[in-house]
Formats: sequence, C-alpha cells, structure tokens
Amino acid sequence: MTLIKEGDELLLYMDKRRTYKVRVEQDKQFHTHKGFIKLGDLIGKPYGITVTSSLGISFYALKPLIRDRVLKTDRRTQVLYPKDIGYILFQLGIASGSRVVEAGTGSAALTMALAEAVRPEGMIYTYEINEKHQKTARGNIEKSGLMPYVEMKLGDITQGIPEKDVDAVILDMATPWLVVPHAWDSLAGSGVFLSFSPTIEQVMKTVDVLNEHPFIEIETVELMLREITVAHNKTRPKTQMIGHSGYLTTARKVVELLE
Repeated sequence: MTLIKEGDELLLYMDKRRTYKVRVEQDKQFHTHKGFIKLGDLIGKPYGITVTSSLGISFYALKPLIRDRVLKTDRRTQVLYPKDIGYILFQLGIASGSRVVEAGTGSAALTMALAEAVRPEGMIYTYEINEKHQKTARGNIEKSGLMPYVEMKLGDITQGIPEKDVDAVILDMATPWLVVPHAWDSLAGSGVFLSFSPTIEQVMKTVDVLNEHPFIEIETVELMLREITVAHNKTRPKTQMIGHSGYLTTARKVVELLE
C-alpha cells in the first residue's frame, strides 16, 4: 500500500468538475469555499482515502496521474486534448529509453506526457521559440517532477535539428512542412514523424513535402470524442462534445523508397 508522504503531490477530488492539485506539507492548510483541509493530517495515510474539510465536505485524496498533471498545467498556450495525446503516444510507439524531438513546447502538456512515456532511460528534446512560453513550460515540468527526462531548447527548429538517430520527431507549430527535411535527417531508420495542425492547408503542405522524401505510411487523421451520459432510462450522448481540435499527420522514415 502506497502511503502519502510529506512533499508528495496530491489530487483532492470533490467531483468531476472540482479537483485540486496540492503539495502535502505538515503545517499547510488548503482552503476552498467548502472549508479548509489540514494537509499534514494526510501524511502516513493511504491514497484513496476520504478527507473531510472544516465545513464537513468530503474529498478523495488521489495520487495524481499524468493526465491530472497535464490538465492542471499553467496554460499560456492552447494545450492538446487527451484524445489527441493518447493517439500520439500510440503512433510514436515510444517507451523507456526512447529519444524524442518535440517542437512547439507551449505549456508543456504534451512534453510531460512524452517524458512520462520515455522515463527513466529516455529523453525529450523540446524546442520553443517564445521565451515566455518556455518559462511557463519549465515551471509546469518542474512541478511534475519530469525535468530529469526533458532538455529544453530555445530555438527555431526550421533551421535544423542537431539531435540524430532519434526515435520520433513531433511538431505542434505553424509551419511543420519546413521541418520535414530536417526531421528525416534527424530520425533513425523507421523512426516516426508526427505533426499536429489545426488547418487542412497546413496538412496539405506537410504531406506534399513528406512525399518528396523517403517516408512511408503517410496518413492524416482527425479524432472526435463524444461522452455518454449514463443514467437509468436516460442514457444518451451528451449534447456537447470535443469535435475538431486538429489534424494528426504521421509518417515513418525509410532509407530509400522502392521503385
């Protein structure tokens, strides 16, 4: 049984809409409009217990998952949705020991998901051209405890990628087609290229350049996520859904194309 220790991060879960990520400290209190919780009282208790606030409101004390860390980031840019991040991880096929180049760090939501996948032996090299965004991203990564698996770089990846023989190159940027030649040069054989693009014009330009290089399995998908309301005699799709967020284009490097 895993017990809560001082300094641990904790997710206080009231309901699906109200969750709070806190750090456990002996003399610290967490205040909400539903009362306060003495965080020191949780030290030595198992994750999953119920804790009651000063106003008698119950919370669950949960161990944060990577999805909790991603969704609770300090956001200065739009972050990718979990529906897209899950597909990205599946398509990249990365695991502990993988080396991945990312461009467009943003708020580091995807960076943290990638780092979680490659630790403890792998490394994420993430590029950002906006210094303010990089500062925000650094804070988010440091809070998550994943910084040992991330190397942050301030620079324009359209000018080249110094890392070689990497397992994947993933782009969340306005002009991914400008990176395609550098990505092919950086990737190991059979390595995966992936770009996230909000508009179909970006996809078309990127695929055109991919077709000019030794890449195979070039494909583009769009993912939709529809939640279901489940209740007795009232089960139905929710009225609102996460529709278009972006197009995901993937390809795999080969040494040369067959005639």
